[in-house]
Amino acid sequence: MRSNGWAGRVRSPLPAWCRVVDLGGQVALVTGASAGIGRRLTEGLAVRGVTVAGVARGGERLTRAMAEVADVTGGRTLAVPADVTDRAAVEAAMARVQEECGPIDLLVNNAGLVDAAEVSLWEADPDQWWDVVESHVRGALLVSRAVVPTMVARSSGSIVNLASGSGLRARPEYSAYSVAKTGLMRITEALAGSLAGTGVRVFDLAPGVVETDMTRSMAMWRGKTDWTDPDLVVRWVVAIAEGQLDQWSGRFLHAAADNVDVLARVDGLNDDARRLRLCEWGPEDTFRR
Repeated sequence: MRSNGWAGRVRSPLPAWCRVVDLGGQVALVTGASAGIGRRLTEGLAVRGVTVAGVARGGERLTRAMAEVADVTGGRTLAVPADVTDRAAVEAAMARVQEECGPIDLLVNNAGLVDAAEVSLWEADPDQWWDVVESHVRGALLVSRAVVPTMVARSSGSIVNLASGSGLRARPEYSAYSVAKTGLMRITEALAGSLAGTGVRVFDLAPGVVETDMTRSMAMWRGKTDWTDPDLVVRWVVAIAEGQLDQWSGRFLHAAADNVDVLARVDGLNDDARRLRLCEWGPEDTFRR
């Protein structure tokens, strides 16, 4: 790896899960890129010709991961260590990515923590609880605000926020994660509304339950064997990057439950489709939005 963080080596063969679609010329930024879903996304994008900048807190682990991706795919990667909750660090990182890679076409807000223990809200450590919320919500806020202006200026760009079913329905034992993912979904809808007509689109994408260090650490998944194939998540992000799902901007997609080809053909969505809404309790409910 060169001292500036770039990697671009070649090794074969490519992983069997890769379905190669040429996205050459695009630049992607993936947060939480050193492991898990983020690491798999960097590889899935790089093998399709995307220049991929990876962001994560641990510089050594991130640099190693981006070098491995370059080795496997022959793609161009850039390791940019930064804490997504640190405003100055994020702004410096985004400036570096855009200077060395060019304008960002695709942003994937994937970084985020999970509750340290399966306990009720009042039993949780308040500092760790808040760290979880900040990692998802403040992280997505800071990275998005640093990237969106250039996308708007170019009238083009896609943002994918890694959502979760926990954002739709609270899990008492993972209250911080549930609050964080619900907040992230509101960021998606707010962004999509403000970006209407600009050519920039924003999506919530729930990956399903992919086997990662984080999911293996969660007691609720102990003994699980039917994990979601991470290549499904790659396929959805690629479809978004290709513009197949533009009509779903501001809405919730699920990599394991939905079908890309089906959703790509959907037209005429109503305002509430796949968005967080309060349901009426019955015909006599007097509250209306």
